[in-house]
Amino acid sequence: MAEIPVSAVDRGLLRLTRSANHSLLWTGVAAALATRQGATRRAALRGMVSIGGASFVVNVVLKSLVARRRPAAELLPHPRRLIDAPTSSSFPSGHSAAAAAFATAVALESPRTALAIAPLAATVAYSRIHTGVHWSSDVAVGAAVGSAVALATRRWWPVRESDEAQARIVREAPVLADGKGLVLLVNPISGAPGYDPTDDVAAALPAATVLRTEPGRDCVEQLEEALTAQSDGALAVGAAGGDGTISAAATVALRNGLPLVVVPTGTLNHFARDLGVYDLLEVIDATGAGEAVAVDVAGVELETEDGPRTYHWINTASLGAYPDLVRRREQWQHRWGKWPAFTAALVVTLHRSEPIRVRLNDQWHDVWFVFFGNGAYHPHGAIPAFRSQLDDGLLDVRWLRADLRFSRTRAVLALMLAAIGRSKVYSEKQVRELIVHLDSPESVAADGEVLGEASRLRFTVAGQVAAYRRDEENPRWATRARPHHRRPLARLWDAGRRKASGDTA
Repeated sequence: MAEIPVSAVDRGLLRLTRSANHSLLWTGVAAALATRQGATRRAALRGMVSIGGASFVVNVVLKSLVARRRPAAELLPHPRRLIDAPTSSSFPSGHSAAAAAFATAVALESPRTALAIAPLAATVAYSRIHTGVHWSSDVAVGAAVGSAVALATRRWWPVRESDEAQARIVREAPVLADGKGLVLLVNPISGAPGYDPTDDVAAALPAATVLRTEPGRDCVEQLEEALTAQSDGALAVGAAGGDGTISAAATVALRNGLPLVVVPTGTLNHFARDLGVYDLLEVIDATGAGEAVAVDVAGVELETEDGPRTYHWINTASLGAYPDLVRRREQWQHRWGKWPAFTAALVVTLHRSEPIRVRLNDQWHDVWFVFFGNGAYHPHGAIPAFRSQLDDGLLDVRWLRADLRFSRTRAVLALMLAAIGRSKVYSEKQVRELIVHLDSPESVAADGEVLGEASRLRFTVAGQVAAYRRDEENPRWATRARPHHRRPLARLWDAGRRKASGDTA
């Protein structure tokens, strides 16, 4: 390094290596990535979490264990030296660890973005050698540690490898040109505050019958009435809103044997993400071409004093404290990230909740909560995150036992160590039907709504409906790339209107 001639590169590398002090450079990059929803925002969050883990391993653990002198910086030309040279152990390089951790984490979530981040990270790592503050082996080991920490985050925070779950293609779905034959219910309060998507949806699907939800009225009842009023018969039913509104439309679709149209205008849109429908343009394409896939609709039958009552759901149902846990996690995850928020929510929920007594597998257990998924959720032996198959005909059942000593402490520790799947307090199974008995009536929730109370419940896969989804293998969509950043619906109205008017420029 001392023999390399002095050039303008020295000044640039000095500035770059200083900008990476305390990960300020990566914090700025993460802030820029976080301005776009979806993969880039997840990449920014995973990147910052990975930097935190790598910094702890390098600066707190390894540097304390290995005392290594730094290179003789006085041998370098003055324009290449750092004025404020670090005095801590040289092994390993913290800058390199942070750079590699961030680049690897971004690559896990958004490989395209990583193509731009990786050269910058490599340059930061090299700058530590060029400016004489680290040996080459310091940088190599630091980068290896950073990458390993980023890869290890997958244990707590699984990476979704596909934008959509697999499902059988339905060939006989009717073509809904401009939405003709579609009865669609819009919930204007399910998404961003102050934004009503009704007019935009109506403009994009001008031939559809578009309704607004009525306060205090059941969505299923409103859709059923609208279907009855269709003189020439409806070809499909749909909803624009969150999972609760979509679930109501799925119930009507199942009862009437109609295909389902999903317009994701809710806050989280779990079902739409698993289905692979992210914006209105994809809805227009799929309905206009008659492209759909088969999806399961689950059901739960409650034994009440007035007789059995059946409800349908599309994502998840639960007994016990699980609804409170999810509510707290969703409230905190925007500030802390999903897994830290889940751990904190689990601690608070378990501390405040009371166990319930249920009979599962013909045995009575005291449990903190029971989770039911419409389809097998991934990852197994961990916190359910997403589905890879929408029509597998299975129910994913998971529960946290309360009848073991220190069950709450054991559950939290197992979650923090990514070992919940091997803990005795955690159990799971996949079934096609499950009858649950409780020693006293308990509330059951599904898709974010409390359905009612019962002491005997029967969970099943009630049937399948065809849900419209654009077939990405269709050559006609070759020029319509799937959005990598989960574009908000409000940004696509112009594209939707152009499609509706026949202008595809």
